[in-house]
Amino acid sequence: MTAAQTPPGTDVPTLLVKIFGKDRPGITAGLFDTLAAYAVDVVDIEQVVSRGRLVLCALVTSPSAGGSGEGDLRATVHSWADSLGLQAEIISGTGDNRPRGSGRSHVTVLGHPLTAESTAAIAARISGMGANIDRIFRLAKYPVTAVEFAVSGVETEPLRTELAPLAQRIGVDVAVVSAGLHRRAQRLVVMDVDSTLIQDEVIELFAAHAGCEDEVAAVTAAAMRGELDFEQSLHARVALLEGLDASVVDKVRAEVRLTPGARTLIRTLKRLGYQVGVVSGGFTQVTDDLKERLGLDFASANTLEIVDGRLTGRVTGEIVDRAGKARLLRRFAGEAGVPLEQTVAIGDGANDLDMLNAAGLGVAFNAKPVVREAAHTAVNVPFLDTVLYLLGITREEVEAADGGAAEH
Repeated sequence: MTAAQTPPGTDVPTLLVKIFGKDRPGITAGLFDTLAAYAVDVVDIEQVVSRGRLVLCALVTSPSAGGSGEGDLRATVHSWADSLGLQAEIISGTGDNRPRGSGRSHVTVLGHPLTAESTAAIAARISGMGANIDRIFRLAKYPVTAVEFAVSGVETEPLRTELAPLAQRIGVDVAVVSAGLHRRAQRLVVMDVDSTLIQDEVIELFAAHAGCEDEVAAVTAAAMRGELDFEQSLHARVALLEGLDASVVDKVRAEVRLTPGARTLIRTLKRLGYQVGVVSGGFTQVTDDLKERLGLDFASANTLEIVDGRLTGRVTGEIVDRAGKARLLRRFAGEAGVPLEQTVAIGDGANDLDMLNAAGLGVAFNAKPVVREAAHTAVNVPFLDTVLYLLGITREEVEAADGGAAEH
């Protein structure tokens, strides 16, 4: 067994070799070519490049007693670094890096902008819980700044509970998810349509053609706040559409406005192997069109009854309400062959709550207060593709998957 293969905690002499300076191709290879002459084993490596400046850390075993000594290694590394205009620091010690604590999470912070003050508040609250920030990584710099903290030493749920109210108070979005391979195994994303995938409330678009937009909007707002039973409010609103010519469907489809980032979100997810679906308390006359236009895998909504070329003021079939959305999430997951804990749900209204709570990760998107407080995490910027960062997908991955066609 070599020194690097000994169990953690064994007091094996090690050297931390730190290199600083202007980044250029070949530095990593050059350092390890230099170290190879001393037959050392690699214990750990970390490299960061920021604004063209490199910090490269290599934790290696000390040279064996029978070969060239530590002093010779130090001199050679410093000489190599000097030849490239770099700085080197070498620190003696024993063993590996300090082991990370139990309970590991990814804490994703979104800011628009992300200030030093808010970053300090998040970091202080994490450390105040007795947790440690092991690593920080930038996921995106545009249209929002998104950074990810790898945190250990505290379980995910208490960490989420502690950070959620702080994030709301200081004006940033924070998502806390358990670390592990399951994060990238989330392969089904299901979202609400009205005010989530699209900027509009579809029934209000229909109501505008019927001349009862204000009346319908008032009922819709009350239903989304959870003040009215959704099914009763749906029937009441649809009744106001009685007599509209069916040609209004094409007009409404043309009026629908996608949320900024919606196309990028869906294209990126699809190209990364995810399946994507929508569930809506709106109408199949619109969601079926969206499914075809956007290449969605699943879509379900209520259906407006049309007889003799006119809307009857009724809906047909199974009602998609709050419980129905959660039921459809489970159905889609079954059809996709994805465990429920590996699904992501996105929504904004009270009738999305059962779906958000049933999913492995429930995201409240520009949501009402009751939804923000109940969901796993919230996004309060107007770009739907920022949800990708909560899944650990970087802006560079988004642009690569989207063929450079990201919307902003």
